[in-house]
Amino acid sequence: MPIIRSDKGESEALLQVSKLMLVSARTAPKSKGVDNILTAVVSGKEKEALAEEMDKIGDERKLKGFKRDAQNLKNSEASVLIGIRGTLSPGLNCGACGYTTCSEFDEAEKKAGLDFVGPTCVFKALDLGIALGSAVKTASLLNVDNRIMYRIGTAARRLNFLPGASVIIGVPISAKGKNIYFDRA
Repeated sequence: MPIIRSDKGESEALLQVSKLMLVSARTAPKSKGVDNILTAVVSGKEKEALAEEMDKIGDERKLKGFKRDAQNLKNSEASVLIGIRGTLSPGLNCGACGYTTCSEFDEAEKKAGLDFVGPTCVFKALDLGIALGSAVKTASLLNVDNRIMYRIGTAARRLNFLPGASVIIGVPISAKGKNIYFDRA
């Protein structure tokens, strides 16, 4: 029987968990049953490019949080990206987006801000939150360290890693002797 050392076995397991996280995000409940969730797993050279983009944003904006989170990403095996097409309306006319009807929302000019595209439908934002919660629950049940990170999504959107997503959030994953996502400077 071959010997699987911890570094190889843990790396392979983390990539499997990241794929299970995609399934959890996909099967999470959605408003009116309409699925506008987009997902991906980023590892290897693409993960490094994502971390480099976060460092670049940190330099541009003079924000230490981007650089800190970029270091966390570099020390992670992978990151799960979960995004939403939040500029689509469900036709509920709730007004939470600031428009009286979904038709007005649909006709409104969609603008890219520094990080994401808006306006965003509140129900789509809720769908994103539920998908994120389902994904991190899966990682947690499998004892995989993770943390929801807005800044990863910002860089992923700039790199167009989830085409069509108006909002993206990243969830890096790791298995170290100590959780690297907490007790951070």
